[in-house]
Amino acid sequence: MVGRVSGEIAVKDGAIYIPAQVADTYFRGIESVIVLIQEGELLIMPVHQVTSGGCLLKLRNAAGDRVAQARDVFQDREMLDFSVEKLPTRWESEKGALCATFPESAN
Repeated sequence: MVGRVSGEIAVKDGAIYIPAQVADTYFRGIESVIVLIQEGELLIMPVHQVTSGGCLLKLRNAAGDRVAQARDVFQDREMLDFSVEKLPTRWESEKGALCATFPESAN
């Protein structure tokens, strides 16, 4: 089952910018995430044990916005130049991830 739109993120230079409201809803208390790109979709999954790896979910500003650097993930898919200011996201519980579908122009 696909979740409903639950916020927007931005992507630039392989970094994923997550607004405070989205971060608080899906990643409260989480210090790192796993970022995957599969079948035209970006998946951001919380890592509950920092020793498990992933990308650090860094605090970006005093408002609580977060950023995850995933250059290697985007570079592996030859998408390092992909940039978008407002990419709609949705939580998909069966994937355990915050998901965003890339626009057709990105594929």
